[in-house]
Amino acid sequence: MNAEKIITLEQTASAIGRPGSQRATLKGLGLNRIGRKSRVADTPANRGMIAKVAHLVRVVDGR
Repeated sequence: MNAEKIITLEQTASAIGRPGSQRATLKGLGLNRIGRKSRVADTPANRGMIAKVAHLVRVVDGR
């Protein structure tokens, strides 16, 4: 049984005034509003997206 690891993210800052690529990255992570939470798979691609917008999100749970 292959249990996929999940990361829970919460958006902590607004995307207003940010570059379009950062806005698109937030949408790709399922976030679009301060306080919104999203669960994504723990993959290298998603880790890279999180790193790109680390100043706008926080990792709530990384199980």
